[in-house]
Amino acid sequence: MVTTHNLGFPRIGKKRELKFALENYWQGKSDQRELLDSAAALRKIHWQQQGRLDYIPVGDFSLYDQVLDTSFLLGHIPSRVRDLPGSILDNYFRVARGRSANERANCCVSAGEMTKWFDTNYHYIVPEFEVGTHFTVNARALIEQIEEAHAQDLKIKPVIIGPLTYLSLGKSKDGGHKLDLLEALIAAYQTLFAELDKTGIEWLQMDEPALVTELEAEWQAAAIEAYEGLQGRSFKILVSTYFGQLQDNLRLTCALPVDGIHLDAINAKDEIAEAVALLSADKVLSLGVINGRNIWINDLNATLDWLEPLHQLLGARLWLAPSCSLLHVPVDLDSEENLDSNVKPWLCFAVQKLDELSTLALALNSGRDCVAEALAANRALIDSRRNSPRVHKPEVQNALSRINDSMAKRQSPYPLRAVEQREKLQLPLYPSTTIGSFPQTAEIRQSRRDFRLGKLSAQKYQRAMEEEVAHCVREQEALGLDVLVHGEPERNDMVEYFGEQLEGYTSSQFGWVQSYGSRCVKPPIIYGDISRPKAMTVAWARYAQSLTAKPMKGMLTGPVTILNWSFVRDDQSRSETCLQLALAIREEVLDLENAGIDIIQIDEAALREGLPLRKTQWQDYLDWAIRAFRITANGVSDATQIHTHMCYSDFNDIIAAITEMDADVITIETSRSDMSLLDVFDEFHYPNQIGPGVYDIHSPNIPTVEAIVALMKKAEQRIPAERLWINPDCGLKTRNWPEVLPALENMLEARKQLVADFTNRQTE
Repeated sequence: MVTTHNLGFPRIGKKRELKFALENYWQGKSDQRELLDSAAALRKIHWQQQGRLDYIPVGDFSLYDQVLDTSFLLGHIPSRVRDLPGSILDNYFRVARGRSANERANCCVSAGEMTKWFDTNYHYIVPEFEVGTHFTVNARALIEQIEEAHAQDLKIKPVIIGPLTYLSLGKSKDGGHKLDLLEALIAAYQTLFAELDKTGIEWLQMDEPALVTELEAEWQAAAIEAYEGLQGRSFKILVSTYFGQLQDNLRLTCALPVDGIHLDAINAKDEIAEAVALLSADKVLSLGVINGRNIWINDLNATLDWLEPLHQLLGARLWLAPSCSLLHVPVDLDSEENLDSNVKPWLCFAVQKLDELSTLALALNSGRDCVAEALAANRALIDSRRNSPRVHKPEVQNALSRINDSMAKRQSPYPLRAVEQREKLQLPLYPSTTIGSFPQTAEIRQSRRDFRLGKLSAQKYQRAMEEEVAHCVREQEALGLDVLVHGEPERNDMVEYFGEQLEGYTSSQFGWVQSYGSRCVKPPIIYGDISRPKAMTVAWARYAQSLTAKPMKGMLTGPVTILNWSFVRDDQSRSETCLQLALAIREEVLDLENAGIDIIQIDEAALREGLPLRKTQWQDYLDWAIRAFRITANGVSDATQIHTHMCYSDFNDIIAAITEMDADVITIETSRSDMSLLDVFDEFHYPNQIGPGVYDIHSPNIPTVEAIVALMKKAEQRIPAERLWINPDCGLKTRNWPEVLPALENMLEARKQLVADFTNRQTE
């Protein structure tokens, strides 16, 4: 019989219950017991939703991030919080967001560095390694969840991050070699295993997505050493890999001294036959046959066509699961009452993906006749999507065919453009700006909700948003910022907002996905060819510019980020979809310029995360991604200044490609990394202007003037002051005004000190 299991389930809850429980706790509206009770209630619901599986994951639920959970599980806690007063949970949130509940705005510590989980939009807290790093295992939280599940009589499979992946994800803070910590880390896992042995578990899932990346020989050897050091346990280990192919790590993975491996059969289907040949007869092969990253229904008949021979060969050694944790998809399609009725039947959220998994298992175990009705219905839906005239638009294909190389080039090289822009904009030294959004207050959200429900007329809604724009402009002028933004009160999200206005997109009502902590996004769904029926941002930008004599930035999301933060079609290449987006956003750029907007920011926050996991495949992606950005941006005149923004990724290894974007100004996140992301400029001469983020907006902490000056001084060591901007590291929509205003005041005071210091140096 085929065994079914899941690698992980969405944590946030169908109605974002976890988000609200966390934020109530942080704001002092609830206590620790209430937060933990809410978490336990959510886990119970999620386990019930997975009850049809043979094994249910435990330990995949997190109050913030599973990598941070692993750090605390291993007792690997940064020294700056280790001895602070309070509970373990207080220190957990201090590392996650700079402070726990009920702590002052200037307390307490620097939050841990945050970056993207492989090639997803999920953020994790980076483990911090030093030469003296040690591990002190504390498995209490995980064991409590195991006991909780056992009390509910569930057949479970605990989930933890494996040692290879944990070590590879961490960052050395003092230049030490991370592999020097391998022996100590193995010892910590041995201690953990001894604790888990007492719980009576049968299987343990060890997540090792690092195995789908390019590993140097010493890291491959480390994988073998780690798992050879984890013998002598009573339970079995399933090593799970996902997000890509194993390639040169396939033989290594199959030879690990464990009891089974999981392959991502969506991305690594071509490796299955070799894996079957390499695995010993006593090992399980788990196949991720349902896409855990996207929301389209599975072609069940086609999947069974290639699964049935494998089942005949492997028998009970064949396990079925989604390709990866379902953390990356919404919870339940049945919650959607307003989704496009033509598109909804083609979709599949987390709960429905487990239905598909059960259908496949039943067909393999008992024959297709047992699920004939379900298979026939699935075939009809696959055919309806494939043949739908709403999916394929000849006019869009014709527009793609007319793209030429000149569309991707600015009229003049940057040095010539910079002269025109200086004369037109008349900006001071260290120009100050923000990244785009300002706080989305309860009043803004209520107005949007009332408008959506028909309780607020379109005219009254527009007036309410215009009042918010005017408020943002007044606050920025009072602060003394040089380049203003309209604050984006009308936007629910930087991608969803555009998806709602482009043809070829549809939006869900409850399709929330966790991005980090309590932050959730609702990715729009690309179901067909994309076009722009009308202007999307021009009226708001024109209105905002009418309120001030200072330059007003037009704010757009770039094609690569819209692509990477949407649920994308799986019936054509991502590059083709990206070009369709580029043409649509290019029209918006030109309309903004014609409306008198002299600075246009085209955010590409997700450029880095879209990179393939193997460097050998990077160039192809960068070629079409950078071309799409250039097609979007480069129809403007030399005097129009193009900005782009990127955040929470390591850009050092793609700086040449970023240069090829040829944006006049790039703004990047550097505050959590203490400007270390600018190290690349020690060797690489970046020709254009840069705004290194000096204010960590993902923490409620208010940065001091001294801290901002110190960060900018580090930036000046790499970038000439004449080409530096000063700005926060991301948009401010998730913060509140009492946090934002003093933070920006400090940023502008720091700018005054920097200008004075620069002037003094020039006169010496």
